[in-house]
Amino acid sequence: MSDIQNKPALNSHIQLIYGLAIILLVLLWIFQWIVGLIMTIPLILSFFYTVRKEKSRIDQTEAYISSLSHRIKRVGEEALLEMPFGIILYNDHYKIDWANPYMNQYSEESLVGESLNVLSEDIIPMIKENKEEVWVDLGENKFLTLIKKDERLLYFLDRTKQVELQNRYEDDQTVLAIIYLDNYEEITKTMDDTAKSQLNSEVTSILSNWANEYGLYLKRTSQARFLAVGTRKILQQLEKAKFDILDVVREYSGEQNNPITLSIGIGNGNVPLPVLGELAQSSLDLALGRGGDQVAIKEENGKVRFYGGKTNPMEKRTRVRARVISHALTELVKASDKVIIMGHKAPDMDSIGSAIGILNIAKANDVNGYIVFDQDDIDKGVQRLVESIKRKEELWQSFIEPGEAEEIITSQSLVVVVDTHKPSMAANEKLLEMTDYKVIIDHHRRGEEFIDNPTLVYMEPYASSTAELVTELLEYQPKTLKLSMLEATALLAGIIVDTKSFTLRTGSRTFDAASFLRSKGADTVLVQQFMKEDLDLYIKRSKLIEKAQIYYNQIAIAKGDPGTSLSPVLIAQAADTLLTLTGIEASFVISEREDGRIGISARSLGKINVQIIMEELDGGGHLTNAATQIENITIDEAEARLKAIIQKYWEGREE
Repeated sequence: MSDIQNKPALNSHIQLIYGLAIILLVLLWIFQWIVGLIMTIPLILSFFYTVRKEKSRIDQTEAYISSLSHRIKRVGEEALLEMPFGIILYNDHYKIDWANPYMNQYSEESLVGESLNVLSEDIIPMIKENKEEVWVDLGENKFLTLIKKDERLLYFLDRTKQVELQNRYEDDQTVLAIIYLDNYEEITKTMDDTAKSQLNSEVTSILSNWANEYGLYLKRTSQARFLAVGTRKILQQLEKAKFDILDVVREYSGEQNNPITLSIGIGNGNVPLPVLGELAQSSLDLALGRGGDQVAIKEENGKVRFYGGKTNPMEKRTRVRARVISHALTELVKASDKVIIMGHKAPDMDSIGSAIGILNIAKANDVNGYIVFDQDDIDKGVQRLVESIKRKEELWQSFIEPGEAEEIITSQSLVVVVDTHKPSMAANEKLLEMTDYKVIIDHHRRGEEFIDNPTLVYMEPYASSTAELVTELLEYQPKTLKLSMLEATALLAGIIVDTKSFTLRTGSRTFDAASFLRSKGADTVLVQQFMKEDLDLYIKRSKLIEKAQIYYNQIAIAKGDPGTSLSPVLIAQAADTLLTLTGIEASFVISEREDGRIGISARSLGKINVQIIMEELDGGGHLTNAATQIENITIDEAEARLKAIIQKYWEGREE
């Protein structure tokens, strides 16, 4: 306003005009004074009229600006004090210097002088980390807090309705589930129509009641398959209940002597329905590949969660499937220029024996076969077997180094992976990317990590060992197949080691496979020679067992000394020995490995699922036999993590 007051009464344009008029008037006075006199009077009148009008205009402008300034000041005060969002000023000690009235409604007393922690303990750490925003809960409301660190200023924007809307949107996302009745075909095969109808009716009734309880839409699509449609909120409720429907069906089938269990595959994610269906089917395949009686939930990002899997998988593979797989493998072998076989890193008896069995399938079909074998990556537990193989020149020449395998492989070669399905565990992961023809033969429960685009998969978690599966495949090969005594013994050694001399995970098919190998000349005495151990290893294992502690009255945990590396076989043997002690249902042995990682070997008699526990540590295996290797961690840290996971598992088991 002062600028306006300091302005001249006339603006520059008017002053210029009057200046020119005065000059002309002076000239008239000099040359024509009469005319000059006449023109002076109207000029003076015009000047005074112009000055008056200009002053009136300036006064009106000043009044308008004064009114506008008052209104702006009033609006500013109202915006600062009555705006529907919070404003807080804080000092260098993170204490509140000033808060607008909007923030006072979230505190019974004045906020001034209080620490920012009274609002949320997350604010100060976020300020120190130079974050620009943080979510804060005040009462039942959710606020997006904007941080202006330089001004020591916080804005609190209420986003409660937005969050509620977003949560409702997330909760209402569609979830598809495929429910499969394990063993249905095998069980109903021997039933008459009445018993079969009663079983169908009871199982359908149980599932319908469960679906109605949680609000699922359930539709039976075949004798052994159901389709369920729900929402993400319903899925959260099912997860909270840990899918107790698995226990209900299992208990019912136990009462009726019909061992039916459920496998459920669930697809979850913000994706089109066809993709959601693919996720559900993929999850079901994963659940069945792990032995059934469990739930697999697959997210759109590929992450998988598992529930159930509390029981040992029942043997339900048939000889028909073994014959079909054997014939399919034969066709793939014949269509390839060579067969490259590999097991897992640090191979054991089962891995080497299975690889030798597949090598014989290649030979029986007149195709060259090679076993990928790293001589620097073997354990003393298989050293005697390897030494015996080296003495058989015809067999040993089929063993090649990983680098040599990369040189001879072509796009037409067939890669057969035995005793593992994880690419990171394969003897040479690069080989999997150098051909489109890959076969997986494994007896472990399927995990999240899996070899991409395999041509043929033969995974049977009901089998005692991969050697057992390969032996059955050998039975359907051409009669030209001739197993040597050493080759048959290597396969038998794989079965004996994995079953702990036919005491764990042993079915009737296991003895059939062992009988076939015995008929081919397998030597049980030689197996015992392979399995003999050194006195030093025996003493090391005994010292390890001596340090065992009992957890939850029935879990034994032993750990090695820091700085002392032990072999995976010795760790596994210690876990096996602990399991033989009275009252022990599960055992865990922790030790440093020669590769610098921490190894954990887990064993169970069946009541405790060690596979689930090891999967929490990025490992895997079977319900009764599992392991993991952890990087960048100490033994004590590994023990603490293991105990925390066991505690979580135990609490969930009791619930």
